[in-house]
Amino acid sequence: MRLVFAGTPAPAVPALRALLESDRHEVVAVVTRPDAPAGRGRKLVRSPVGALADEHGIEVLTPARASDPDFLARLRELAPDCCPVVAYGALLKEEALAIPQHGWINLHFSLLPAWRGAAPVQAAIRHGDEITGASTFRIVRELDAGPVFGVVTEQVRPTDTAGELLDRLALSGAGLLAATLDGVEDGTLRAEEQPADGVSYAPKVTVEDARVDFTAPATAVDRLIRSVTPEPGAWALLGDGRFKLGPVSIVDDELPPGEIRVEKRRVLVGTGTTAVALGEVQAPGKKRMAATDWARGTRIEQGERLK
Repeated sequence: MRLVFAGTPAPAVPALRALLESDRHEVVAVVTRPDAPAGRGRKLVRSPVGALADEHGIEVLTPARASDPDFLARLRELAPDCCPVVAYGALLKEEALAIPQHGWINLHFSLLPAWRGAAPVQAAIRHGDEITGASTFRIVRELDAGPVFGVVTEQVRPTDTAGELLDRLALSGAGLLAATLDGVEDGTLRAEEQPADGVSYAPKVTVEDARVDFTAPATAVDRLIRSVTPEPGAWALLGDGRFKLGPVSIVDDELPPGEIRVEKRRVLVGTGTTAVALGEVQAPGKKRMAATDWARGTRIEQGERLK
């Protein structure tokens, strides 16, 4: 099939690479978000998906909005049979959805209808899911509600961060998307409507969402921190300073919520249940470092608390 691939961040790259390597499909163009400023110099940088397309000499379309008339006109000229989508980052209107014969087929990193929305992997970790996965479905107007072609499952490991879990899902999901497109082309695969039961939503995670509440149980603190690692990054206040926190481990010691206890080989913080041992800490304007090194340099006084 003639494909126009839509995607933007690094987790979409394995899927695009799998389709580029397929001998059954031709990626004739890529749609991605416009180049964005990055780094200290704030120079405009191509998205990871756009960069891979450039390497392969594939046309890259970067509409500010997917409803842009010039973009829609070019999409019609390209005449794709299908448009696979992975984390594109923009809403698609009816006019765009109607162009490819086989529609737009999205790879979503959850077992639909669970965790529809922008942050399914973060939600799975934060809520303590033991199993998650990826789904391919046909895009419709309602958010992530289209009929499902297929799924793959993935175990959520006890120490998984969102970044680690998403890396695994991006690889297994790439194979699922390629197999889905093969089945659509063959006419051997039919999408099934999502059940009405079990629908849940995973909105975009904000910086404020990543603030750690140490009055919560230790398991909730652990899950929250892992769910926002590496982005946007968990944080808490010590005095007037905002400190970023890496994944923690749960210990048996008890301390008042937020209270810090510095030991020779570990730094503990109290929660609503037992304490947690800090992993890495990043002070304002500094690099990440081991919690013990951070504590030695900060000279924490007895009774100080992370808030």
